Amino acid sequence: MTIRVLLADDQVTVRAAYRMILDSQPDIEVVAETADGTAAVADARRLRPDVCLLDIRMPGMDGLEAARLLAGPDAEQPLKVVIATTFDLDEYVYTALNHGACGFVLKDCSPALLIEAVRAAAVGDSLISPSVTVRLLQHMSSPPASHGGRSGPGTPPPHEPLTPREREVVAMVARGMTNDEVAAALFVTLSTVKTHLGSIQRKFGARNRVEVAARAWQHGLI
Repeated sequence: MTIRVLLADDQVTVRAAYRMILDSQPDIEVVAETADGTAAVADARRLRPDVCLLDIRMPGMDGLEAARLLAGPDAEQPLKVVIATTFDLDEYVYTALNHGACGFVLKDCSPALLIEAVRAAAVGDSLISPSVTVRLLQHMSSPPASHGGRSGPGTPPPHEPLTPREREVVAMVARGMTNDEVAAALFVTLSTVKTHLGSIQRKFGARNRVEVAARAWQHGLI
């Protein structure tokens, strides 16, 4: 299956670089590009791409607001959004994820990481640049509670207890490891890791691996 991608960035050279990188892959095709956030939302709703790769600072509408409209809780038909930006700011990452984005990469990331982020988003997974992953998850965690734990209001424990293997998977995900890295570390198949993650997400009531990792930090599973 070909992953159809929409690019939105106000710099022509950046869009050209992204297109060259992504179109070089046999399973990815750039189907549209725009320099304007408002146009990106309109094009995305019309074309229904598999992944929208959005810059943050654009004319018309910034990428964070575009992500909210396309992938946020109120989106009627949510799309997969990956944010790509020059700015490594916790506030941007946190806002993007709360607005439904399932990936966040820096523009100086390697082509391989950009491709991996698009592929991960297409299958409902999440990828964040390693340079911000752990710091972000700590930022998303609640402050220490007075009784010594890290769980705070609004962060209930898992609906069901995690198995010992699920706790291993959670700890690795929370440290920013990819599914492939978890599979290699545990000597299991990639499909087994995905099965564990599906069960963990159900137990945590989490939408994606980023929320799983945040819950792990909040509940002291690291």
